[in-house]
Parts: sequence; C-alpha cells; structure tokens
Amino acid sequence: VGERIWQRLLETNAARLRQGAALLSADYGFRAAAASGDAATIVSALENHGARIGATIGTLLDTDFEPRALHASADAGPMAAPLLHDIGELLARQNGGSRIALVGGQPYQFVVVPLRAPLPIGWVMMGFPLGQALADDMRALSGLQLLMVAEPALGPATVAASTLNAEASEALLRAGPAGVDGDIALDGELLFGRTLLHEAGGGRLRTLLLRPVDEVVAPYRQLQFVLAAITLLGLALFAIGSAWAAHRVTTPLRSLVRASERLGRGDYADPMQGTERRDEIGELARAYDHMRLNIAANETEMRRLAYTDRLTGLPNRACFREMVHGAIGLPGPVTRSVAVVMLDLDRFKHVNDVLGYALGDRLLVAVAQRLGSEVLRQGDLVARLGGDEFALLLPDADAATALAVAQRITASFERPLTLDDQTIDLGAGVGIACWPAHAEDADTLLVRAELAMYGAKRGREAALVYDPALDGSSAQTLSLLSELRSALDGGELRLFLQPKIALADGRLAGAEALLRWQHPRRGLLPPLDFIPFAEQTGFVRKLTLWVFEEAARHWRALQSLGPARLSVNLSTRDLLDLELPHKLAAILQRHGAPAGGFCLEITESAIMDDPARAEAVLNMLSAAGFKLSIDDFGTGYSSLAYLKRLPVDELKIDRSFVMAMQHDEDDAKIVRSTIDLAHNLGLSVVAEGIEDAAVYAQLRGLGCDEGQGYHMARPMAVSDFGAWAMRWTASHSAARVPAAAMATSDFGVQALQASTA
Repeated sequence: VGERIWQRLLETNAARLRQGAALLSADYGFRAAAASGDAATIVSALENHGARIGATIGTLLDTDFEPRALHASADAGPMAAPLLHDIGELLARQNGGSRIALVGGQPYQFVVVPLRAPLPIGWVMMGFPLGQALADDMRALSGLQLLMVAEPALGPATVAASTLNAEASEALLRAGPAGVDGDIALDGELLFGRTLLHEAGGGRLRTLLLRPVDEVVAPYRQLQFVLAAITLLGLALFAIGSAWAAHRVTTPLRSLVRASERLGRGDYADPMQGTERRDEIGELARAYDHMRLNIAANETEMRRLAYTDRLTGLPNRACFREMVHGAIGLPGPVTRSVAVVMLDLDRFKHVNDVLGYALGDRLLVAVAQRLGSEVLRQGDLVARLGGDEFALLLPDADAATALAVAQRITASFERPLTLDDQTIDLGAGVGIACWPAHAEDADTLLVRAELAMYGAKRGREAALVYDPALDGSSAQTLSLLSELRSALDGGELRLFLQPKIALADGRLAGAEALLRWQHPRRGLLPPLDFIPFAEQTGFVRKLTLWVFEEAARHWRALQSLGPARLSVNLSTRDLLDLELPHKLAAILQRHGAPAGGFCLEITESAIMDDPARAEAVLNMLSAAGFKLSIDDFGTGYSSLAYLKRLPVDELKIDRSFVMAMQHDEDDAKIVRSTIDLAHNLGLSVVAEGIEDAAVYAQLRGLGCDEGQGYHMARPMAVSDFGAWAMRWTASHSAARVPAAAMATSDFGVQALQASTA
C-alpha cells in the first residue's frame, strides 16, 4: 500500500508539473519570445512560472533537444547540457510521463511539453526537486517512515530526504542496500522495510519505506487483552455469584450486629439494611430500624431541651459555650479573631416586680427578636445565657467590629418596647472580649466578656472592652469579700475626710466622710476595690453604719474649727432599708450630735432602682432633720422627674462635667444650667472635681455655693484634718484672725486629735 501511495504521489507531482509547463508553453508572450529568440525574456518567464508551480529548474529546448535558455535556482547546482538533452529526448519519445534525474546529487522529477507556434518550435522542460516536503507528505498520508537515498553513477550515496532523525538515517545509509529489506532493528525498535528502486539520469534513486512491527501486531495484542478480560470477567462473575449467595444468608445478620453496636455508641444516622426483605431477617431489621428512629427522636428532644432556651428558642449557655469552642477551633489565618459580646438588661428585676413575671418573659422574647433582626450580621449568633443576660458570637470580628455591634445594640434599645399598653425603656451593660487577644480558650473568653459586662454596668458605660485590670480586681475580690467582716471587727477601716469649701468667701463649709481600708498585706485600699462587691453581698449596710458612727464621733470636735456639716454617702441597699432612719437616730443619740449637722448623699441610680421605697426612706430622713443631697447629678436616668417630689436640699454636680468645663463649652453650659436650676428650686449646689484655680474662680463666678477637689485638698485621715483646716483658714481669711479665735482653733485641733486617739 505504501508503495502504491508513493507512486501516486510521484504521478500527481508529475501531472501538476506538466500542467504548469503546458500553461507556460501556451502563453503568447512566451511563444513570441521563443520565436524571436529573446533569451532574457525566456529566462525571466521560466523563472517566474517555475516559482509559481514550485519548479526550481526550467529550460527551453530546441527541436533537436539542445538547450536554448536555462533557469536553475541556486540550490540546483550546475546543469550539464548532455543530461538535459538526454532527459528531453527520452520524455519526448514517451509522449508524456516524467523522468527522475540526479542533479548535483539531488533527485529531480522532470516533465517535457511541446512549444508550438503553431508548429513545434521547441520543448519546455521543468524540473521539480524530490525533497523533504514530499517525504513529509508521504509520512502524513501513509503513516510510514521514508528514506530517499541518491546514488550517483560517480560518487558516494547521500540522503536526499528522510522522515527519520539524522542518526537513524545515517545508520540506514551505512547499512547499504542489502541491510534495509525485511526486519530492521533501529534505536531499540523493530521495523519492517521495503526498498523501491527508481532509475534516474546520472544514477539511481533508492526509496526505503519503513513501518514499526509493533503497529502491525497491535490489533492482535489488543485481541489478546480482550480475551484475557473476558476470562477475568467470567471469574469475577463466578465470585460475585458465590458472594451473593453468602450475602443472602450471613451478611444481613452481620449488618444487624454492627447496627446494634452503632446504636450503643449513640450513632442513629444510618438506617438498617434489609428492611425491604419479606422474611424473618427483614422483620428483625424493621424492628431494629423502628427502635433506632424512636431513640434518635428522644435524644434529639433531650438535646434540644439541654441546649435551647425554652422561652426564647435561642441557644442557652451550654450550647453557646460549644458554639464558641467551635468558632475558635475553625481553621483559618493566624490573624483571624472571634469576638463575644455579652449584655445584661438594666432594671429587669424592677420590670418583674412591678409588671409581673409574665410580662417580664414577653420582654425577654421581644429583646431576643430585636437582637436577631436588627443587630446581628451575616453569620453572627445570639444566645440567652439565663435571666436577663444575652450573648452574641461574632466570628471573624475584632474589638472594633464588636464595638460597632454594641453601638447597634444601644441604638436598637433607644426605642422603647410597648407590651400591653406598657412602655418599657430598654438599657443594658455590654461587655466585649476577643480571641485570641483577650483569651486563649473559649471558657476564659466567656469569663472575660462577663467581667467586661459587669465593668460596663458599674461604670455606667454603654459598652466596655475587656481590660486585664478588670480581671485583676476580680481575683482580689475573692479574698477581699471574705476579709471584710474581720476588717470591720478588727479595726482595719479608716475614716478619711475631704473638705468642702464655700466658694464665695473660701471658708470651710464641711467635709465628706470617706472610707478606706488599711489592709494588713495590701496596704491602704480605696473604696472602688471593695465597695462595689460589698454592695452585691449587702455588707455595704454595715460599712455605711460604721462610717456614720465614726463621723458622729468626730462631729463635735470638728465643730470647734468652725460650723461644718459632714456628708455621708448612702448606697442603693441603704435606701431600701426602712429601718435606716431609726438606726441613724440611735447613733446620733449615743454621740450627742444633731441630725442637722449631717448631709446624706444619694446617687440618682440608687433612687431609680426602687423609687417608691427610696422616696419613703428619704422622707423619713428629711423629717428627722438630715440634709439630703443628690450625688453625681447629671449622670443618672430621670432626676428631674423626682426633684420636685424628693425632699432634697442640695445638688452635687458630677466631676465629669466640672473637670472639663475650662476646655469644653458644652460642659460649662451644663454646669451653668445645673446651678441655675438648683437655685430656682431653692437648692444649694456643690461642685466636685475642682482641680485648679481657674475652675475654682469660674465656679465662683457662676454662683456655685460649695466645692471640693484636689485643688483645695485631697482626702485625708481625720487626724490630719484639723491642722489642714487651720492652714486653709489662715491663708484665706480676709482680715487678721483675733487671738481668741486662734485659741479656739488650737483647741479644736487638740480636741480632734484627742477624739481620734
């Protein structure tokens, strides 16, 4: 087949070459040039037309076959006239066909057509190189490898064209004609070869066709594989049949045994196998599957009850803890952060006490719905931890993102809830903690978010991010609370006084009684280290009575320094004690001090926790003769609504407004408005937090009655108060103090020191 294709390629090339030559011989200009003997025009025509049909040799022969004009490309080499004569004469006698000749060691295919005008005046002969292009066509058409060897009559044989690589071509050339027929081993591959010989002018052309033996036997090898596959398939079918027979008997029983083991491990997901059978095994499988479904349903219900808050339908504390564990354990980049936002509603106990527990439950459901619909981002989770405490899990969120969520909570709670025509104002303390910035595990993260939440409630802040200082104070509290009782009995508490100055003339107007704890190991502790936790346990009532007892004991000695009123702070729990007025009266009677010599300071939040009971206690205290003061005015909830009803005598402006009034015009306006409001209501005004002389002068110019702060004096032990009062009076008197007055002052200092001792 390859030989026939090769012959057909040569014939096709010859036919194309004859058509091209015939076109040239039919050209009128060419015939005219040939008739006139214009050699230049003839050569140019041969060159142009040969380039169009791919012929590199073109010549015009006369009627005796002698060359009249010749064109040959540079790679054709020198052309011998006898060779052209012989080829032209031979082809003319054959009346068509083609002739192969070796020109310069390269095989060419020649054709000849007559040139008539109208009688024959010559012959046009064209030569086409048999080179690599023809070999590649043969390779593409037949899939055979091809090697053409030119064997000149004089000279060595050379490779004219080859589809093999250079090394293989040279090896076949060296093997010679005897070594290229039959089986040929070449580059580790077995090929079958067939040699074709073409007589050529100036020598001969030998063409070797090659085909790999593997290609020939490939169909038979494929048949071997098919037979082997059929054999293996038969064996497999036999094995499957045997296994199926065993499967019908033993496998269902083994499946039921494994299923019972899974049920014992608590895995109820996979259904039982064999339930579709109609025999005894199928009946047993259906019974097992029914049991699996019942157990799974019961366990799902128990898990729902264990991990879901039944009131709101939200995850409960146990479920939220597992969700936090899962969020921390998710794979992610090193910079990934998880935030927990915890909030506790304000005044929820008051809602339950006043409106009832049913409405309180509806309030919790409404809060859960509002958090879920207005606060959560995509992927966030909300849970109810218990009581009025909720928590949000924010995956891939840092402290800034959590603060933004806390702001949305605050904004959402600014709109009151309406339940059964009852309008309820919402508020909450919000604490934030982030992993891994604030904690290394989920449990620590929850604890620190809760610490931040209680810190926010104590500091009356909308939201607070966890700070290590909060954790440190909590750790100390565990031992401080157990030591407070022994501190009270063991004489470790100390009374400090901070003076209150009449701003108009600089005289000493009174002092605020403050509590300090001289701890045997931790030194002098400020109130913030133990008072908040004493309030939580109710022990603050005993501390209040101790401070009032000490203030009453020193009151008479302080009066020798000038008429002064002592201020004592009352806590929220004190105002809820209806027996407080009687207890204070008993202390005054023991020390012979009048109730008018004392001012009791109450914070706005303490009044608002239970307004009715607080109002009753305050009325009794006012009737007993005590002066009453609203402490930290301006930072509470709704003081103006109660000012006209409460029997108060004094407003105490919070230090947060006073300290910044020199630099913040808004704070200065608040202070000025508070002073005017108090005076219009017939109340005196005390400003706390006076830190410098400029604020002192500004407050005096605004008409503020009294002030206290570090500019005048820091809180000091009661034993040091007399000496300070003498120095202050001496430096702020408008005129010289009479000798008798100075003697009185000296007596007052001695009396104060004696009472302290």
